[in-house]
Amino acid sequence: MTGPIALTCGEPAGVGPEIAAKAWAFLGTALPFFYMGDPSHLPAGTPVRVIDTPSEAAEAAHHGVPVLAFDMGGPSTPGHPDPAHAPVVIEVIARAVELVRQGEAAALCTLPIHKKALKDGANFAYPGHTEYLAALAGSEHVVMMLACDALRVVPATIHIPLSEVPRALTPESLERTIRITHAALMDRFGIDFPRIAVAGLNPHAGEGGAIGREEVDWIAPLVDRLRVDGFDLRGPASADTMFHAAARDRYDAAIAMYHDQALIPIKTIDFAGGVNVTLGLPFVRTSPDHGTAFDIAGTGLADPTSTIAALRMAARMAGRMSHA
Repeated sequence: MTGPIALTCGEPAGVGPEIAAKAWAFLGTALPFFYMGDPSHLPAGTPVRVIDTPSEAAEAAHHGVPVLAFDMGGPSTPGHPDPAHAPVVIEVIARAVELVRQGEAAALCTLPIHKKALKDGANFAYPGHTEYLAALAGSEHVVMMLACDALRVVPATIHIPLSEVPRALTPESLERTIRITHAALMDRFGIDFPRIAVAGLNPHAGEGGAIGREEVDWIAPLVDRLRVDGFDLRGPASADTMFHAAARDRYDAAIAMYHDQALIPIKTIDFAGGVNVTLGLPFVRTSPDHGTAFDIAGTGLADPTSTIAALRMAARMAGRMSHA
């Protein structure tokens, strides 16, 4: 890894500031990162070292949370998002992307945003972080991976109603998801010959057409064609048999057909330690696999485990890319 990790503040009224401080308290100088946001929003009593450039983060981490400071013009009340903060929250994300692309930061780790506050305060036009990052990077297609030590899983469709999944899922979109995942497993996870399991859409992967035709009509033919191209693919497989320990040993990542098919197994296996990774960007981006948690913001109860895992994963991936 070259350079520290940029950690963006996300929604100041959420748990982001608290878990940033806890991550520094846990990691210290072992994994240099710098917080991008308003230092006054960090929990009272947090040791802070304001820095002018990312290059100062490693030394500053000996003394407190290294902070590349942005003035949001006022305090933040835990649990109560203020739309007035939205323009600077968006500015922080854009600046972080610049720093990573300029090589001043090794990778980007983002704390959770609150999309309604961004829309109310700054007319934020994107469905979420991922789409905004893709626009900043000029990436036409990106893929969301959820990862922990025991499982990597990629949903081929994400935040849409279940009734819309069969229409949204196409041979073109599924092939693109498989190809982006395959490339990332090699480039960012250091797996020379990735093994990918592909779930079926229907129960029992359609059971030969008895419980749905998608597997027979186009998912299996697509998998077969990509195998001819050299991809090590398994499936389409029944999703209810893909995620026990012995099955997970047989692949490096699983492609699921819709949101819950992917997220239920990883959150069952490692609820606190899952990491959201965006594949298809020209830089490394990770984030904790949870939201703003307004209900516990400011209480001291926020668990930094996922953020620590996200910082560590970002550092590992950035290190592989710097040596590629």
